[in-house]
Amino acid sequence: MSATGPRTGGTPVVDRRRRRTLSDEPTPTFFTSALDGAPRWVAGLLSALQAALLSFLVLTLPAVAAYVATSADPSNSGVGWFRSVGVGSALWLLGHGVPAHVGPVVVTLVPLGVTLIALFVCYASARRSGLATWSSYAAGVGAYTLVTVLLAVVTGVVGVDLLRAFVGGALVSATGLGAGLLARPESPSLRAITRPVWSRCPAPLRTGAAGALVASAALVTVAALVTALWVLAGRATIGDVVRGLGLDAVGGVVLAVAELAYLPNLVMWALAWLTGAGFAVGAGTHFAPDGVVGGALPAVPMLGALPSADVVGPATSLVPLVLVGVGAFVGLYVHRRLTPQRWWDSALACVVSALGAALVVTLLVTLASGGIGPDRLADVGAQGGIVGLLAGAGVLVGSLVVALPGDSLLRAETARALRALVRRDPS
Repeated sequence: MSATGPRTGGTPVVDRRRRRTLSDEPTPTFFTSALDGAPRWVAGLLSALQAALLSFLVLTLPAVAAYVATSADPSNSGVGWFRSVGVGSALWLLGHGVPAHVGPVVVTLVPLGVTLIALFVCYASARRSGLATWSSYAAGVGAYTLVTVLLAVVTGVVGVDLLRAFVGGALVSATGLGAGLLARPESPSLRAITRPVWSRCPAPLRTGAAGALVASAALVTVAALVTALWVLAGRATIGDVVRGLGLDAVGGVVLAVAELAYLPNLVMWALAWLTGAGFAVGAGTHFAPDGVVGGALPAVPMLGALPSADVVGPATSLVPLVLVGVGAFVGLYVHRRLTPQRWWDSALACVVSALGAALVVTLLVTLASGGIGPDRLADVGAQGGIVGLLAGAGVLVGSLVVALPGDSLLRAETARALRALVRRDPS
């Protein structure tokens, strides 16, 4: 049947009753998701569950693979496969701040590498599957936190440790999922979301807060470079420890995963070393630029990278000056970003930068410290408060030295004060 009607003057006339548009066609359902039309919070719930499952599998699968590879060993005849899942669960919870109980031993040293994996998976899941709405965000944080608490209950965690699971799951999910949702195309920028708050803050406070982030990032970067130098310098010792353990391929992979989980902790210890406060790996030990007091250490290859007493000298005593250099960089940032309206604006911005950097360093170093065993191994890491104060002091000195001389208002105020002082001089 033709789609045209009778011809009039040789021109075909289209029968409008027979013409069909694309919108009139039935919509195919094969590629339509069952979630289409669901409440927006469902997307946040699913992205959180996906993040929890993926990060859990990243830690559990190596443990299961190690069990499968060693299941034929007669010494493992009484060990069930579920024990390996329990090891992965304990490590996942430890990355969220829940202490792990290995027989009578309590491990409280948080593997920051596991925490970073959980943060990244939350970020990636929210960016891929989430929706940038408050309901989706709240549902995701609630679901991830609930999974953390339920896993803690299933593995036998009780008392205060359940509160740790709740707080750790909430903080990890709130940070990771929030960053992922902000990275979605339909999401407003973080600047737009925080503009109502920042617009009410004085300019020195805004610039100082940004300077604190710059200082924290610079300090962690320098500490990472120092860690890389330690690993290069101690590669012979690390190789000797690995050969002494006599690991097979599977054991080597498991050990490598465990060491990567604690590598960020070593970076935070290097940051404590840079401040001059130093750190400990067991009671009675102390690693600092001005001296090293060693002791018996566990047979862990990563610990072979720790600085030895041979590196201590007059040059290492000047290591804390690196903090002043970072502060000078922050001072340059403050000088370029801030347009002072009062003579003390630059100084206020530098103080805020130093306080913010001290707070961030205190938090990071505290998280990177804890215990890995009984007795002397219950003291591993550094005192976060002291390290943070020293880092903040170095940043403050360096930033003031650079920012204040370039402040024209401060120079004018200083010149005015000096002229007034000269006039009052009776001589």
